[in-house]
Amino acid sequence: MVSAELDRERDYVAKLYERLDELRADAQQQLQRVHAQDVGGNHQSRSERDAFARVFEDRIAQLNDVDERLAFGRLEVAEAAEGATGAEGADESDAEGAESDDDGSAYRYIGRIGLRDENLKPILLDWRVPQAGPFYQATAATPMGIRSRRHLLSKGRRIVKIEDEIFDSTGLSEEEAGALQGEGALMASLSTQRTGRMHDIVATIQAEQDRIIRSPLAGVLVVQGGPGTGKTAVALHRAAYLLYSYRDRLKSSGVLVVGPSPAFLQYIEAVLPSLGESGVVLSSVGQLYPGVEATFDDEPEVAKVKGETGMAALIERAIRSRQRVPAEPQVLDINGEQLTVSPSVIANAMARAAESRKPYNEARVTFVKTALAELTRMLAAQLRSHGNTVDEDDYGWLREDLRSSYDVKVALNSAWIPLTPQKLLQDLFARPQWLAELTPTWSPAKRALLRRDREAPFTISDIALLDEAAEHLGEYNERSAANQREVKQQRKRDIRNAEQAIKNMDVEGLVRAEDLADNFAEQASRGTTAERAAADRTWTYGHIVVDEAQELSPMQWRLLRRRGPMRSFTIVGDIAQASAAASASSWREAVAPLVGRVQLGDGWRLEELTVNYRTPAQIAEAAQVFAEEQGLPVTRSSSVRESEWPISTVRASGAQLEALHQAVQDAVAIDRGIDPVGTVGVIVVPAALTETYEYLAAALPGAVGVGASGLARSVAVMTPNEAKGLEFDSVVIVDRERILREIPRGASALYVSMTRPTQRLTFVEPRS
Repeated sequence: MVSAELDRERDYVAKLYERLDELRADAQQQLQRVHAQDVGGNHQSRSERDAFARVFEDRIAQLNDVDERLAFGRLEVAEAAEGATGAEGADESDAEGAESDDDGSAYRYIGRIGLRDENLKPILLDWRVPQAGPFYQATAATPMGIRSRRHLLSKGRRIVKIEDEIFDSTGLSEEEAGALQGEGALMASLSTQRTGRMHDIVATIQAEQDRIIRSPLAGVLVVQGGPGTGKTAVALHRAAYLLYSYRDRLKSSGVLVVGPSPAFLQYIEAVLPSLGESGVVLSSVGQLYPGVEATFDDEPEVAKVKGETGMAALIERAIRSRQRVPAEPQVLDINGEQLTVSPSVIANAMARAAESRKPYNEARVTFVKTALAELTRMLAAQLRSHGNTVDEDDYGWLREDLRSSYDVKVALNSAWIPLTPQKLLQDLFARPQWLAELTPTWSPAKRALLRRDREAPFTISDIALLDEAAEHLGEYNERSAANQREVKQQRKRDIRNAEQAIKNMDVEGLVRAEDLADNFAEQASRGTTAERAAADRTWTYGHIVVDEAQELSPMQWRLLRRRGPMRSFTIVGDIAQASAAASASSWREAVAPLVGRVQLGDGWRLEELTVNYRTPAQIAEAAQVFAEEQGLPVTRSSSVRESEWPISTVRASGAQLEALHQAVQDAVAIDRGIDPVGTVGVIVVPAALTETYEYLAAALPGAVGVGASGLARSVAVMTPNEAKGLEFDSVVIVDRERILREIPRGASALYVSMTRPTQRLTFVEPRS
């Protein structure tokens, strides 16, 4: 019976892969057909061809991304499933029907994407559709009409094991009961080795996680959870779910996922494509300003100052101070004519520009136009007073003479110089006298924290300041209202052309006219939504997901508020793990830049994750006790499993690095013979990072990496901050007291470090 059930599932999944291959081959044939078209020199035909090519290329990429573990579950229901309802923009065809059995029951197979057979009968449900919800939400107490749930565990394309849960045993024969398998896919998932890449847990999402994943798009949702409760998995699966369920709303605006570091992004980068989504912008905080990528941060006390909301007012004052009315009249040479200009001419032009209420650089355009107009009038009057004949037809020539005059350029730029955000910050930090003028209430010590050379690279904390400056400075947009109207009209023409092209290509029902229009050459040249969004500072996203959100400063939250003005956010983190100098001490404080200092429920809502899936009970308990002793606002969670390895402490009898080497060797030895080979995270204070890495790299050739790049090796040496959000089979923490002593918020840093292992935790301590 067991073998028969396994064979049955293997046969069914094999048919799913056959259909996947058919769809991929069909898309590849369509792509080849498009590429083979001879469109000659016709511009419209080339646009249509390139647009079709992009549509099929995207489809092929999606089908390739979901190849691993295509189907992972099966639900048995009393009757066939009905059509999907309630998910905005969801494809109802993906959610209809199920595989029927002879006894009248029906099976719903759950997978990464929805599939239909050649007769358009659904054979696989997309995990995001409402009909798949019971796979995650059903419990013995609330079965939701489901008789049983089966997890399909696979390796490559082959089902290797099945795990069954029975909610309704009525009518279950003794033979059928004997065929039930396993103790649950969750435990199997938890016991697997980590590979340096986050493997998605779409098949093992539990009820409390799934409820959060499927909560409405609107508003600010805060997800608080201790280490190992699946916060990151919830965040990524929620991004995929929202893109699917609200795709009409999010297609053009996209979703931004913000992580704490490049190492974290490298860790999760493969998850969303494997869930069927590839249109998400992944960014660290240091990458949120286009054209600048900051990879390191300031010292904590400097980062704290830069993260304060007072920096916004300072930047605004700095920009205003670059507008200066001259104290005395100026004599300007215009092709030999000496023109005396009073300060009131400049002041009046500035006042006229201020009335526009435009950002600095855009208002400067008004200032220059107004000043040139007045100078033209003055120059014409002066020439007439000298006996010259000047009529209105000559005003254009006079204006050009003024515009090209060196003296005029100097006068106007001195009064209102054009600025870039980069130059503003460089000047602010490199000119202590100017900073002192702008901050009369600051102490000299506080000002000294911001002092640095003009050539110094920008830091992670600078990114929010650059964005703040850019918001006030603005850019001159030459596109007129007429140009904007033409863009809208062109969009309508593109859709009409796409509809006709679809008929001509005989692919009706396979390609949407709107999708094809999006990919016409004029628009496709600007890249995908994700590519365009990542390159455009003014882009506003339909939804923003922030992971490890407790680390963000108020200035960084201001940046994200500009990226998401609709206030649609998923914010996940753990206040107890906050380690940044400028981070908040409560969620109410953290979300204040988004919604104001309002009470819970008024502008934002809080969900808590209480089940620890990653950390063995003995490690989780030790970490929670430590956090409570240190006064951290820890969220208590219950671990679902024990580990066979107790927490161990190695005290060096000689050199500490030798003791560390032995501890790492022991951890690696435990994982030998396991496929994939387990990972070991070695966590040290920043000051010891280089020395520790070099020693271990020499002792274990080819096995050791450092920082984000170290995730590709079996042993990765990193700091507590770099380890945030990551997980390893074994974690070796070096010198707890030094972490507490040398790292700001050292208790949080040690708490983070203690909660990274999925199996084993070892402390290496110096000689007493």
